[in-house]
Amino acid sequence: MASIEHLTGHTFETDLPARLDRLPWGRFHTLLVVALGITWLLDGLEVTLAGSVSGALKNSPVLHLTNSDIGLAGGAYLTGAVIGALFFGWLTDRLGRRKLFFITLFLYVAATAATAFSFSLWSFVLFRFLTGTGIGGEYTAINSTIQEFTPARFRGWVDLTINGTFWLGAALGAGGSIVLLNPQTVGGDLGWRLCFGIGAVLGLVILLMRLWLPESPRWLLIHNQPEQARHIVEGIEENFRQQGHELSPPSGRPLRLHARDHTPLREVFQTLFVTYRQRALVGLTLLSAQAFFYNAIFFTYALVLIDFYNVPYQSIGWYVLPLALGNFCGPLLLGRLFDVVGRRVMISLTYAISGVLLAVSGYLFQQGILSVTQQAIAWMVIFFFASAAASSAYLTVAETFPLEIRALAIAVFYAIGTALGGIVGPTLFGHLIETHDRNYVFIGYLIGAGLMLAAAVVQALWGVAAERQSLESVARPLSQAQD
Repeated sequence: MASIEHLTGHTFETDLPARLDRLPWGRFHTLLVVALGITWLLDGLEVTLAGSVSGALKNSPVLHLTNSDIGLAGGAYLTGAVIGALFFGWLTDRLGRRKLFFITLFLYVAATAATAFSFSLWSFVLFRFLTGTGIGGEYTAINSTIQEFTPARFRGWVDLTINGTFWLGAALGAGGSIVLLNPQTVGGDLGWRLCFGIGAVLGLVILLMRLWLPESPRWLLIHNQPEQARHIVEGIEENFRQQGHELSPPSGRPLRLHARDHTPLREVFQTLFVTYRQRALVGLTLLSAQAFFYNAIFFTYALVLIDFYNVPYQSIGWYVLPLALGNFCGPLLLGRLFDVVGRRVMISLTYAISGVLLAVSGYLFQQGILSVTQQAIAWMVIFFFASAAASSAYLTVAETFPLEIRALAIAVFYAIGTALGGIVGPTLFGHLIETHDRNYVFIGYLIGAGLMLAAAVVQALWGVAAERQSLESVARPLSQAQD
């Protein structure tokens, strides 16, 4: 069967998506995951540095930041991520995945390098905002590209594992802060500035790694470039054959598509909030809950350690490492269950467990029962489940909306969720910690726990069972012709 069969006008039939889905896992997929999934590592690095260097920023002879200032900078980073996701998400669906994941990474590199040269509160806030803009744009281009190349039967585990690499970045940030904030090595005002240089150097390496990546064939198909899409898929298949793989014929009927230049914004919002309004509610709830849960706690965890446990700011990194380990292992070890047991059960379960554990540990914190080591262990256990839950939120939004608006759908729900949960969270927790009253901090923990439990209920009622299904069967392409 021909991979592209032209019918009338701009209508054609193709089996290219089915051919991508039937591929075995191979070197191509591994390289794709490394080159693109590194985005999550960068975000983990940035968020961890924001927490790990907070003590150094407060003691900086140039910046003199307060707890509220640090919360403001965290909010600025997330505000930038919201704006970047929306703007670059729209461009990603319009101009292509490949162009945008170069543009957004370049912006990130420039902004995080500039952060190292901050000279005042407002310069620091501005550079954090621009760094967030680059990361937000990365999410939309990267998540849509990975979804569109990964075979359906691996999609859940791959997506969760990639999102879990956020915590490799967290470990890198923690390790870097341990070395660079130590007065015996660097320390002082120079130490925290060099910490932000880690991201810039890493970003430049990643730019080179991405040069070999092709455009998404699925994106090319709906933008009237079927021959280029065919060429890319045939090249991938040939590499598999050269490696000794025997490829089975694609299953199912070919897709019949109408080529289009772009999708009007009116159709985008009609699709998101009318046609798929129930899916929109699920995605919004999941992303908002995890954004508050994560950003409120993680942007300010160093302040809790410093203000309530008297941990020296130079030692904060040691407490991040076990937390990062729990967060990375969660998606890695639980990820396969999202493909085997199913999305509905596993997403609901991980959200519910995270909420209950946070409420319990928050009560123990409020009562002053936990030592600093016990507090670190409690966070490690909580985030083992919460990391899988948060990763599944991005998976849900990326795979349950049509191809033509996938990047913008990720952007819209990431932006709304982050605005509701992520920007409010760090600012609120910064003020709660500023009171130095455990009762007020406990209230913040209860809010986070309640949001996670509510999200678990919404997912259980209306979540989509998308495991092991092609993207086109989970959400019919807007450009698909009627049979």
